[in-house]
Amino acid sequence: MPAVRSPPADSLRVSRARLEQVRLRIAEAARAAARDPAEVLLLAVSKTFDAAAVAGMAACGQTDFGENYVQEGVAKIDALRARRPQLCWHFIGPLQSNKTRDVARHFDWVHSVDRLSVAQRLSAQRPAERDGMPLPPLQVCLQVNISAEPTKSGAEPRQVLQLAREIAALPGLRLRGLMCVPAPAATLAAQRQPFARLRQLQRELIDDGLRLDTLSMGMSADLEAAVLEGATIVRVGSALFGERAPRHG
Repeated sequence: MPAVRSPPADSLRVSRARLEQVRLRIAEAARAAARDPAEVLLLAVSKTFDAAAVAGMAACGQTDFGENYVQEGVAKIDALRARRPQLCWHFIGPLQSNKTRDVARHFDWVHSVDRLSVAQRLSAQRPAERDGMPLPPLQVCLQVNISAEPTKSGAEPRQVLQLAREIAALPGLRLRGLMCVPAPAATLAAQRQPFARLRQLQRELIDDGLRLDTLSMGMSADLEAAVLEGATIVRVGSALFGERAPRHG
């Protein structure tokens, strides 16, 4: 696969400005919550944008990237293989059983585990090494359908405790926490409510003995609400890369 060219200077200036603006939003929300901004990881959601766009953000200091589509994500990981030691790849989209092998092999995190069968496949298919080096466990989050939307992926809140126990026991995986994609809301107060419910659910799992440290929640439109409610990872796409063209196929 051909090497990814260095982005032009004008493109880098735009990427750097967008990155600085999002980091400022995270920092201000963290300070409002009496939190250290360093507690919040910015995950750049690069779905539908090409490897050159990722390379541009990486050149500005961004290290963590999220992909929703397996084939597209693996192609970018391959294209940016030379940067692999500096980059961390997160799979954040709905995951079909027939796609788990590629995810287990290529990604570092999966945020969208929502049923035991998928977790079992990821566990069985996680290699012991990659490129001749030992491979750590796949870091996973359990996705919760916190707004009870019939069209959304995610486990029901009442299922989460038992499912989390079962996933935490699987080899090759490390259960880190919970993820959600709540229904859009118009006000900050309304945006905070589902994030608060997810935080409370995580507390219940911790009280049950699970060692969790991650809340993956908040996107471009509601990251402030998420940070106020304890997000440790915010998944930001359009505020970093711009508006996406419709995806076909």
